[in-house]
Amino acid sequence: MSTEFNRLLKIMDELREQCPWDRKQTLESLSHLTIEEVYELYDAVSNGDIENLKEEIADILLHLVFYSKILNEKDGTTIDDIIKKGNDKLVKRHPHIYEKAKDLSETEVLENWEKLKRKEGRKSIFGGI
Repeated sequence: MSTEFNRLLKIMDELREQCPWDRKQTLESLSHLTIEEVYELYDAVSNGDIENLKEEIADILLHLVFYSKILNEKDGTTIDDIIKKGNDKLVKRHPHIYEKAKDLSETEVLENWEKLKRKEGRKSIFGGI
């Protein structure tokens, strides 16, 4: 892992131990704040403000690390467990890259993505919202 990512994990450990506000947070209490951060990320993308975009990506990353820290405290889930789950999902949803030597168009890739999500029980890409 990168030095700065490891530093972020260390800072999160320190904040959960030492900061009363951070210590009090739960998965539920962070969720509405995360939605706010995603809207701020959207605004930064829409405005084409690269410096603000970097800041908003950092805010989202902080939230993701915060969630993973809380999960670790609850059930021992590690950040590596979460990253592995994401990696496995990416590989599974890109069989045209990882399973078959087949060239697909952008449209075919999107259609295949939708089929794979439906197999997981979603009606559409927005089914989990």
